[in-house]
Amino acid sequence: MSPSPPDPPQASPQRAAASHKGDYGRVWIVGGSRGMAGAAALAGRAALRSGAGLVTVAAPDCCADVVAQFEPAMMTRPFASDRAGRLSSASWRQLFQELRSADVIAVGPGLGRSRSLTMMVERLFRSAPCPVVIDADGLNALADARVFDQTPADDSTLPAAARVLTPHPGEFAGLTGIPAAERVEQCRRADELAALWKMVIVLKGHGTWVTDGNQSIANSTGNPGMATGGSGDVLTGVVAAQLAVADPFMAARTATWVHGHAGDLAAQASGQTSLTASDLIDYLPAAFMGLDPA
Repeated sequence: MSPSPPDPPQASPQRAAASHKGDYGRVWIVGGSRGMAGAAALAGRAALRSGAGLVTVAAPDCCADVVAQFEPAMMTRPFASDRAGRLSSASWRQLFQELRSADVIAVGPGLGRSRSLTMMVERLFRSAPCPVVIDADGLNALADARVFDQTPADDSTLPAAARVLTPHPGEFAGLTGIPAAERVEQCRRADELAALWKMVIVLKGHGTWVTDGNQSIANSTGNPGMATGGSGDVLTGVVAAQLAVADPFMAARTATWVHGHAGDLAAQASGQTSLTASDLIDYLPAAFMGLDPA
């Protein structure tokens, strides 16, 4: 028998017969670097499996072809790279121009770290006109920029659209200074930050905490086998796809539940020890079928 996690979120409404791929979101993944192409590819593949109509990965020119090999249905766009194989500041003008076509942007998987990338991520966080998911090195960039040392003065200083942050406890410690071991205090601060910045925070871990500052929920799905490289990149892609069709809190809640349920299905089939991030993507279709009918 398949696992039956309690209280699944409601599925998105059934697709209209006359709909087309543009109706389900143009998702851009900004990430990848030399040696980390797989992270961006996992996020892109997960977004496709989670319903996004079109997925494009913006990656450094030194590894964009590698990203493309992971999934033929996923588009890639190469941009100028620096000597370390990361997106360079020379790519900014073209990148930001092309991101205008995005309905949702996800930034961070495999991105790497540099001073220019910190500036790029902060600009996307503050100014991108569409919803943005920030994970991995995107979160490290926000920590380096000390964004959350400030309190927004008023709504005019808030980001231009929905923002969803998906930190693990270590990344959240970098953002806030609260040690990873202090789970209760991290959850309290996540509630507070989400309310102040009018964003959603998905604080990963056992009983992943999803909050927008007004409503919060501890996720009921998932297992220790998901503590493996790339699992967070998959969640980033699922969240990004859901943001194209749902409000930010529901998108994050649904994505977190489905991601964990896919992990539970994969662990039942192959065990926790052998579970990989690619397994999560393979089980996303079955996990989505476990949602309550709309």
